[in-house]
Amino acid sequence: MDRLSIYEINTAVWLHGHSLADVPARRWDALAALGIDAVWLMGVWERSPAGSAIALADPGLVASFEAAVGELRAGDVIGSPYCVRRYVVDERFGGPDALAVARRELAARGIKLILDYVPNHVAPDHPWVTERPDVFLRAPDGTIAHGKDPYFDPWPDVIQLDAFAPGLREATVETLLDIGAQCDGLRVDMAMLMVNAVFAKTWGRPAPAEEFWPAVIARVKWTHPALLLIAEVYWDMESTLHEQGFDLCYDKRLYDRLVERGDVAAHLAADARFQERLVRFVENHDEPRAAAVFGAAQARAAAVVMSTLPGARLYHDGQLSGRRTHVPVFLGRAPDEPVDADLRAFYAWLLPRAARLGGTWRLLEREPPLVAWAWDDAVVEVNLSDTPVGELAPWGFTLPFG
Repeated sequence: MDRLSIYEINTAVWLHGHSLADVPARRWDALAALGIDAVWLMGVWERSPAGSAIALADPGLVASFEAAVGELRAGDVIGSPYCVRRYVVDERFGGPDALAVARRELAARGIKLILDYVPNHVAPDHPWVTERPDVFLRAPDGTIAHGKDPYFDPWPDVIQLDAFAPGLREATVETLLDIGAQCDGLRVDMAMLMVNAVFAKTWGRPAPAEEFWPAVIARVKWTHPALLLIAEVYWDMESTLHEQGFDLCYDKRLYDRLVERGDVAAHLAADARFQERLVRFVENHDEPRAAAVFGAAQARAAAVVMSTLPGARLYHDGQLSGRRTHVPVFLGRAPDEPVDADLRAFYAWLLPRAARLGGTWRLLEREPPLVAWAWDDAVVEVNLSDTPVGELAPWGFTLPFG
C-alpha cells in the first residue's frame, strides 16, 4: 500500500460499446506508461433495467444527462452502477470471462485490479428480493424501504439492506468472497452507512452489540488476505473505518480544503500512520472535474499536493487531459472534449517525480498560505494563494528531481 497510485476508469464510457476482452494492447500499455499501481474499473456489475426506468422518469436526472452530452441518444442511459442488479459482470462489457481477460492484461503489466461494492442497497429487481427477503429493511407498511443516508431524501431507484440483520452479514460475506476472487481490491461505496451508530441514526433502530464491518472483513480476509479494502467515507469517520478493518479511506477533507482554500496544514498535522492510510484526490466520478473547479494554476498546485503526500493517490480518467464535463454515472458515453496538451504534459512531468518520493514523511512549519513537507531526500513547498509569497508565484510550488 506504500503510496499506491490508483487510476479510476468509468468502464462504460471507456469501452463505449466494446468488451473488456477486446481492449487493444496499446490501451493497456498506455495505462502502464502512467506508472500506476492499480486500475479501478468503476461500474462493471450488472445494472438494473428497473433502476434505469426510474432514472428516466426523473426530470432532474434527465436534465443532468442532457447537460453532459446534449440530446440523448438511444442507449445513452444504461443505469447507475450503484444500482446493482447482480454482482455479475455486465454482458455489455463482456461478462465474467472478459473481466478475467482484463485482469490478466493488467497483471502482465504489474497493475492490480480494483472493483466496486455497494453495501447499503441494491436494485429493486435484485434476486435477494425473492431469495433472501430477510436482508431488507421494511417500511412501516411492510414494503421494502428505499435506500438512503441520514442527511438526504431516499434514493428512489434502490432498496435498503438491513445492516442489523444477521442474514445480511452472511450474504455480504458470501458476495465479497466471490468478488474477491475476481480482483485485487474493492472500493466500498459509502462504507460508513453500515456503522452501527450511523445506521441506528438513519433508521431510528437500536443497534446490536457487534459492528457490521469487523466481522465481515475478518471472514473475507481469511480467504483473501491480500484483498485491498478501500472505504468511501465522509463525516470525519476515517479513523472509525480504519479501526473496523479497512486498509484505506477517502480523504474528502483534503479535497474540500483545496477547493475552499481552507487550512490544509492543520489537516496534515494528524498522525503519520493515519496519513498513510488515506486516499488523496482532486476529482473522481462523484466530484466535479478538477479542470472545471480550479483555475489552471490552482489545478496544478492541487495536483502537486495530492500527488506528493503520504497515502494513496487517486487519478480519474480524463483528469490528466483536462476534461471539464462531469458525466453522470447513469450514462454510457461522454462528450468529445479537446485535450489540454499543457496539462497533460504537466502530469507527465509530475507523476514520475511524485512516485520517486520515499522514506520518512514529515510536515514542515510554514506560515499560511504556504504548506510544505519533507521526504528523506526532498522538500515540497506549495503556495496555496492567488498572490506571490517569497519566490513562489501564485499557486506556485517547488518539487525536486528537476
